[in-house]
Formats: sequence, structure tokens, C-alpha cells
Amino acid sequence: MFDHIHAFERPRTIEEALRLLHEGGEGGRFVAGGTDVIVQADRSIRFLVDITRLGLSYIRRDQDKWSIGATTTMAELENSPAIRALAGGILAKAASTCGSVQIRNKATLGGNLANASPAADMATPLLALDAVAIVAGPAGRRSIPLAEFFSAPGKSSLDGALLVEVVITAPPRAGRAGWSFQKLGRTQSDISLVSVAAGLAVDPQNCVQWARMALGAVAPTPVRALNAEQLLAGRRLEKSLVEEAAAQAARDVSPLGDVRASAGYRREMSGVLARRALAECASEAGRPL
Repeated sequence: MFDHIHAFERPRTIEEALRLLHEGGEGGRFVAGGTDVIVQADRSIRFLVDITRLGLSYIRRDQDKWSIGATTTMAELENSPAIRALAGGILAKAASTCGSVQIRNKATLGGNLANASPAADMATPLLALDAVAIVAGPAGRRSIPLAEFFSAPGKSSLDGALLVEVVITAPPRAGRAGWSFQKLGRTQSDISLVSVAAGLAVDPQNCVQWARMALGAVAPTPVRALNAEQLLAGRRLEKSLVEEAAAQAARDVSPLGDVRASAGYRREMSGVLARRALAECASEAGRPL
């Protein structure tokens, strides 16, 4: 399987990892859990730089900010009390759907994002949470809003840099908030055909104070449903509004068909999952529809 790999490096610092990747020339790849690299079987890869010894496996909370290291596994996210307490546990729920138990014990948050799959399970909840990616390159560290991180299927803004951590700032405290993660796959642990992450808050008059929604596997990259968010904001939370916003989300996606699902099916299910997500958000916010 890896007969084309001529070197496997295990650096102990971020600086060493970057040097090894850039000095090695074409065909280098950072690797942690390896669950994507193995499946892809990309024979253009000539050497691997293992980043699991760089101290990037952590979940830290500092008041209203969470920092998650790139090599933190899905299992660690799924079982972390701190992550379960963030935004109704939306990240923990998404992590629990990332493959089998064995995969979740190996797959990492950084790998899930750096692989830049349109169907990346962690991308939609992190987009809905306005997460920021911290990356390290030869010129130092920089912050990239996750909304700007993905550029095309399998392409990101990393450009040879290393994803170090993901930072999440707590959503606004105004009103009562509810969150939801919805995923449709051929099996419970399969890659998603469509996924939706959503959150909203309502005031005492039952008006939506803010709303966030992101969809995966329905466009070349994971996307925010900005038109649906704007449609919800400031309006009374009712079943008819949820239907309207879900229909808007379905209109705004640009899915592609493949062997797993047609473009038309993905568009239709975008609306269905958006409606389910918003209904769950309403219920979690104490305003069942």
C-alpha cells in the first residue's frame, strides 16, 4: 500500500515539521491519524511527516474561548465534557458520527479539515460556530476564518502550512439559544450525503435574535447558508418561518451528483435537514414548533 513512500519523518517541533516538509520538495504530506491518506492511496505522495509528537492534542477553555489542537481525535471531542458544554454539544455530536469507533480513535480534527472534503463532518458545526483556523508556516502563524479556509474539493488555504489549532469564541449570550447537527448518510457511520449544522437564539417575544446555518456535501466546499440566516433574523419564530428558511437554504446550495447521490436528491434533502435542524434549535431554545 505504501511502497511508493520513501521516507517517514517524526519531528518533535512545529518548526522541524515545516522544515522537513519544505526541504523534501514535491510529494510531501503531513499525517496524523492517517485515515484519509490510507483511503486516498495517492501515489504522488513520496514522504510523510508525522505530526503526532508536536503536542497538538488538547482541548483548552479560557473563559469564552475554546482552543482545540489539530491532532485531537474525534473520540476525544466526542467524550470531552468541555466540548459537550459548547453550543449544545454540537461538536461532540458531529464527532460521534465520524466513522466507526476505531476510526474515531485515530481520525483527527486537523485531518478532517485539512483534507478539505465538501462532506467533512466537522466543517459544518465549526462554520456555524464562526471558528477560526490557526496555521503555522515559514513566515509564522496566521489566523484564517473557517469560512475562508476551503477553496475547492480537496483544496484549502494551507498552501504548505500546518494547521495547528481551531479556535472558537462562544456565541452571543443574548436570548435563549438552541443548536442542532443533522447528518444523512447511507449508514450511521458513513460519510455524509448531506449535513446541516444550525443555531439560533430567541428573545422573550419569540423573535429570532441571531441565526447560523452551514451545510456540507452540497457544494464544492462546506458553506454557510447566509441568505437563510438573514431571512430568520429579527422575525418571529414560527413553523412557517422555518419552512421558508429551509426552502431558501435548499435554493442556495449547488450540489453535484456522484455515485452516492444525485444532485437533485442532495438539494431536496438540504431543505429537509435544514427544516429538522431549525425545528430542533427551536425546541432546544424552549420554543417548540
